[in-house]
Amino acid sequence: MDLDELVDVYWQDIAPKRYRDGFDEDRDVPTYEWLTEHGYSGIAYALREHHDLTPKQFFVDVVGLEDDASEEWEWNVDHDDTVNALNAYLTSIETRGGRAESTVETHRTRLAKWVRTYRELHGTDALLEPLSELDQQPREIERCLAVLDVFDEELSTDRSKLEYLHVARAWYAFVKRRKYAKYNPLSEAGEEFGWEASEPDPQALSASQVRRIYGEVDSPEAELLVVALAGWGLRPSEVAALHVEQVALDAEDPHLSFGDGERKNGPGEVTLLYGVDVVADRIDSLSDRETWNGYLFPSRSSSTGHVSVSTIRRRFKQLADTAGVVVDGGTPTPKMGRRFWYSAYQEAVGEVLEGLEGVAEDQGSSSTEVVLRNYLSREQERKARRRRMYEKLEAAFDR
Repeated sequence: MDLDELVDVYWQDIAPKRYRDGFDEDRDVPTYEWLTEHGYSGIAYALREHHDLTPKQFFVDVVGLEDDASEEWEWNVDHDDTVNALNAYLTSIETRGGRAESTVETHRTRLAKWVRTYRELHGTDALLEPLSELDQQPREIERCLAVLDVFDEELSTDRSKLEYLHVARAWYAFVKRRKYAKYNPLSEAGEEFGWEASEPDPQALSASQVRRIYGEVDSPEAELLVVALAGWGLRPSEVAALHVEQVALDAEDPHLSFGDGERKNGPGEVTLLYGVDVVADRIDSLSDRETWNGYLFPSRSSSTGHVSVSTIRRRFKQLADTAGVVVDGGTPTPKMGRRFWYSAYQEAVGEVLEGLEGVAEDQGSSSTEVVLRNYLSREQERKARRRRMYEKLEAAFDR
């Protein structure tokens, strides 16, 4: 696996197990002992032999987990009053609230994500300013709900979403008690979402459902939106902010590039196994505009220069609703398209392994994984995997 694939292994497989074991999966670096105990010792070998990295370097520098050895925390917030209020809250829950150090660090991490997402959506990290006037309350409630909309799309479970809401709401309650604010914009936010602490695994769209949604696209923009979500496995936030400079249409290796800070998984590339013609046509159509800013989903009214995550979500739901696609009694969301990609990818990998069963038997190998590792080159294995995945995407996007 390349580094981007190993990062996906962390978020899809390792992180849920870390959470169930009581660790903060967004922060705590797994030890080698934990990895070995849970069957992931091979990742240390892969990192050492193929990427010249130790597990800690990988989890901290590539995945983006926190290094406990780092003593100084940087909020990366320009508004001093907001920084002071954040630090005062953490001090209060530790000294007066008697919270454990690990709990304080969890609150810090989640508040940092809240501030970062708020800034990306609204162009400011001065969170305290709109809380000083009651006439700004309705608009600020909408701003905060927009942040929760992003969490609703990006976080995988209702439990995670509720935990982030709990921490953010507790901070707003703290600044209101301290009279830094006249209201708490999240006091009733939980009523807006149907999040439950216990829930089944999130659903993925089926290939036939993707095909029905894709059949409703009526513009190059809508076509790219569906392909980016279900055909490339991007997050809605990544789709909204796609820029022409990220697109490499090399005939041998078409891909998207993500720099540091542009992606939750860290810098890396996403291979375009399908839909190269779709993004090429979109770029051609936008290039004719004299005022084009380079974003594939541009917006003249947004301070960011591109459409918002809520716009991506709304357009996808409109297509799904027009197609009559229903999942669990409701209109599917963009993350269900992303989950289709992961589900199809897992099936493709499984089919590649199944195809090696005869080789394993002839070679007397203990498993197909051994054959994959010892008898096929990395390039051969990658080509087989991508060929299977292309076939699945072609079937899903066949109109």
